[in-house]
Amino acid sequence: MRFPRCAWAKGKRTAMTTAIVLAAGRGKRMGTDLPKQFLEIGGVPMIAATLRVFEESSVIDEILLVTSPDYVSYCENEIVAKYGFSKVRGVITGGKERYDSVWQALLACEGSDYVFIHDGARPFVTGEILLRTDAAVRKYKAAAVAVPSKDTVKIADENGFVQDTPSRSRVFIMQTPQAFEYDLIRKANEILFRDGGMQDVTDDAMIVERSGLARVKLVEGSYSNIKITTPEDLKGLGIKACN
Repeated sequence: MRFPRCAWAKGKRTAMTTAIVLAAGRGKRMGTDLPKQFLEIGGVPMIAATLRVFEESSVIDEILLVTSPDYVSYCENEIVAKYGFSKVRGVITGGKERYDSVWQALLACEGSDYVFIHDGARPFVTGEILLRTDAAVRKYKAAAVAVPSKDTVKIADENGFVQDTPSRSRVFIMQTPQAFEYDLIRKANEILFRDGGMQDVTDDAMIVERSGLARVKLVEGSYSNIKITTPEDLKGLGIKACN
């Protein structure tokens, strides 16, 4: 379901910013029947905790929630309506791969000036991170949240031998949200779709990097802004994954 854009959202600020929240994955590594984004954290579904941060942010005008076909109705009734997310303009069906889901959402938010793309399974994003990302994307056109690596990283050759050891000061662990000017991220996707370069894409910043249209500015994230992927991630929170 898609809802019309709110008049207050259009007139609130000089530019329209849409958050695309991705919740279409099956979460096979979690080992549960229920997709991980719907497991409860602190008494609420993980995806609801994630959406709440975007709902309460002054830099986000509207939200598009992307989920699998089987969970569109669930998200509309048990997440958006139940928790009163007034900024959610629509719940749309995602695609087979992450980039397919993002593309469907980009088509659904034509007219936006900026888009934030965020993993629904990162419920510990903060309003401060969104503020920093907003400032960066308005200045640099492309911005991605990241944290410095705490570990030494080795680059291996094709035979598994160490080839290089990059300076840890220049190695960052990528997170979300990642934010872009709408026209930039849409054109970057079109270029890679056309050229068949999507096969090994792992995040949206990579799409912009490969397109050559802009450089991506790194934004200070948080080591708490983790992506919940496996049962071990939940154990650290004192939560048990159950079907």
